Parts: sequence; structure tokens; C-alpha cells
Amino acid sequence: MMRSLLLLGLLSACSAVPQDLTGKVFTFPQSSTSSYVRLTASHTQFAKATLCQRFMTDLRRDHGLFSLSTRTFPNGLLIFWDEPNKEMEVHVRDKKAEYYKSDIKLNMWHSLCATWESSNGLVQLWIDGQPSIRKYVAWGTNFTESQLIIILGQEQDSHGGSFDSKQCFIGMMADVHMWDYVLSPCEIQAYVDDRNFTPGNMLNWKALEFQIFDKVLIEDKQMSCH
Repeated sequence: MMRSLLLLGLLSACSAVPQDLTGKVFTFPQSSTSSYVRLTASHTQFAKATLCQRFMTDLRRDHGLFSLSTRTFPNGLLIFWDEPNKEMEVHVRDKKAEYYKSDIKLNMWHSLCATWESSNGLVQLWIDGQPSIRKYVAWGTNFTESQLIIILGQEQDSHGGSFDSKQCFIGMMADVHMWDYVLSPCEIQAYVDDRNFTPGNMLNWKALEFQIFDKVLIEDKQMSCH
């Protein structure tokens, strides 16, 4: 028992060391309610945010792409694909903006960025470098809670749990970054083009602190041959 506890402690300690995942992807290979990645943000209080990530999937059903939960709001910051309506949703503190008929092709890598500002309550979505209109969600609602739970691969219906296998993500994710400010259009384009951009100061793919639960793999990103 003591050896098992010691091993568990060593694994937990290792998972807390930031890792450079440049050129790597998280692979979510199957439907489940137990497979996910939990991310640790460098800080938890913010009044603005930009979230960027890349993903590839062949799902033809609802699925979450990014799930940040607080004790008060399960959908503190959620990026969610609504398959019946073919829309990408950005949720902030359980309020949402819907972007209809988003052009998400299957089995292709896509870049997605979402921005939000508490001062005016506006969100904006960028898919593969193309900006949406800005929509109102909620204003004056800074994130001040210390216990954020950030998860990839599942959508939180409660703080850190209540996962639904019919909403889990299957596919690959990479280059997850989060900033506590709104990136300019030029900065977002630099991220989309994967050229000299400032890494996220809340979540940084090049120094990511995370824990993997159940069947999620870290793999090399497959590159096209020329």
C-alpha cells in the first residue's frame, strides 16, 4: 500500500510540472465519460479573455471543445458545437452567443479563437481566421473565483463533473492558449498562421500544466508530405 501511495504521489508531482507540447496533440480516441484532460491556469481572476485552440474531428453530434467551470457557473467559459443547428456556441457564465452555420469541415484541422470582455459583455468568434460579428452575452461579470476547473474532452454540467458521453469530444486538439486580455485581429491571425505570436499568459501550450484522465494520448502532430 505504501509503495502504491508513493507511486501515486510521484505521478501527481510529475503531472504538475509544465510541459512543452510544441508539435504534439492530445488524441481523444473514443466516446466515454472518463477520458479528459484537466488544465491548470497560471491565474484564475480575469475581466477579459481570449481562448485559442486547434482541433480535428469527424463527429456529427454535439460536443464540447473547451470547458471552464466555476462553483457558481458550470458554463463559466464554454465553446460548444451544436450539431442539429450547425452552430458554434460561446457560453460565458451560463449565458451564450450562437454563431449559425459555422463552416466546420470534418477530418480537417481548424483554428478557433473566442474573445470576451466584461466591460461591454461582447464575445467574438474567429474560425480559421475569419471573424464573426460581435454579440452580447453578459457584462460586468469579472471572474474572481479561485477554483476554476478547465477541461478538454468533456463538457462540465457541474463543477468538475456530470459528463455526458453524447457530448464528449473525439478527435485531436493542439495549441491551446488562453490570455487574460483580448488579442488584436493581427495577433489572432498570427496564431492562425502559427507564426511568431505571444503565448497565452493563462494557458500556454509551450509550458502547459495538465493532468490526463483515462484514455487520452499525447502524440506527434501528423504533418503533410510534400
